[in-house]
Amino acid sequence: MIDYQIAPSILSADFARLGEEVDNVLAAGADIVHFDVMDNHYVPNLTIGPVVCEALRKHGVEAPIDVHLMVKPVDRIIPDFASAGASYITFHPEASEHVDRSLSLIRDSGCRSGLVFNPATSLSYLDHVLDKVDMILLMSVNPGFGGQTFIPATLDKLRTARSIIDASGFDIRLEVDGGVKVDNIAKIAAAGADTFVSGSGIFGCTQAGDPNRYDSILRQMRDRLESANSV
Repeated sequence: MIDYQIAPSILSADFARLGEEVDNVLAAGADIVHFDVMDNHYVPNLTIGPVVCEALRKHGVEAPIDVHLMVKPVDRIIPDFASAGASYITFHPEASEHVDRSLSLIRDSGCRSGLVFNPATSLSYLDHVLDKVDMILLMSVNPGFGGQTFIPATLDKLRTARSIIDASGFDIRLEVDGGVKVDNIAKIAAAGADTFVSGSGIFGCTQAGDPNRYDSILRQMRDRLESANSV
């Protein structure tokens, strides 16, 4: 059985109540907290830094924190997020002068490392670094903003990435981010993904004020994934 994991993206959460939001979504069954870090250079948006990651750890969040760096350059910020409590740190190969060095820096800092591929970015960056990769993240939207629609061509790219992972023999998670919702998560899983980032698909589909409001949406996602797992 495949170990499917759901990673709500806090980019779509209520930042005025972030600790409570994260507590509630984890209590509802989420596995990983996904951080979208944007610098207004690599992508046209500005979001959060290591201080927010550290604050959630101090708040008591013990779940893995998956930090997706949409910044350029990446090496300067990696140790800061590692010190702040990140579990995974992933980055875009185009944002690093030396991909192998950046991957090694992440692992040397005590975190699991990963590469992120935009819709038009070739998977060829993986050719010589698979031994240093713990996660491959495929963007199913163009990065920068939440609430976008899933790009269907990502399914073929997921199948290719899954073949690469399986042939490598390494233990690498295959994550997808962008437009992941209840109605397409099974199809995405069938294409090879095992880790699912969803922002508006979780935080944007509920009514505020109810601490149990994430139970239904996560249960529906689990049901779809269980169906995909049984095929």
